[in-house]
Amino acid sequence: MDITGQTALVTGANRGIGRAFVLELLDRGAAKVYAASRRPEAVDTGGDGRVVPLRLDLLDQASVTAAASEASDVTLLVNNAGISTSTPLITGDLDAIRREMDTHFWGTLAVTRAFAPVLAAGGGGAVVNILSALSWFAFPGNGAYAAAKAAEWGLTNAVRQDLAAQGTLVQGVHLGAAATDIMAGYEGPMIDPRDVPRAALDGVAAGAIEVVVDEWSAMVKASLAADPTAFYAQLAANPPG
Repeated sequence: MDITGQTALVTGANRGIGRAFVLELLDRGAAKVYAASRRPEAVDTGGDGRVVPLRLDLLDQASVTAAASEASDVTLLVNNAGISTSTPLITGDLDAIRREMDTHFWGTLAVTRAFAPVLAAGGGGAVVNILSALSWFAFPGNGAYAAAKAAEWGLTNAVRQDLAAQGTLVQGVHLGAAATDIMAGYEGPMIDPRDVPRAALDGVAAGAIEVVVDEWSAMVKASLAADPTAFYAQLAANPPG
């Protein structure tokens, strides 16, 4: 897919990686970018008429349905919206754990299901799901996020097959830490948020179904082929952040 002339929708577009996607899409010549957020009034359009703020709450099916009806010309869907509650699975608050899963798994699925017919009508298009290196591992205090992102990774692989017949590319994007509000207090190395849409959209142009943005994510992915004992021993000795 050539981004020039495309109509994109980015969830969680009011800040962080979502905002970076909006800017990168504009730079690459997108004709229109729906900047979706629970609070569309918080979206900074930068005075660019191609940016259309749109209300979309992943946990509100009526909101999702309405967004798909309003943005019926979308050819590229970026499922970026997410949360991080820093909740452990055993001792953490169950409502917080459910909120993580509701957002990353059920919310992403709801948006993808709603926009699948829109993408089909436009010739197939593409779906980009922003995942995480934590799709592949967990560390103390972030069990809920890791489990939810692992579920979203599985979702991404499944809907890729479901949407193949209509010609829709489904891409999973994995990264470690990016310098955004969600990583406040993290003291480890972080990448520039703009690196994420650059890598993802380069991947869309190349037809890539998976994009690994940074060295940390590449190292974690490579560890999956080995006994996890060594990886988790190394993690315990050098915890992130």
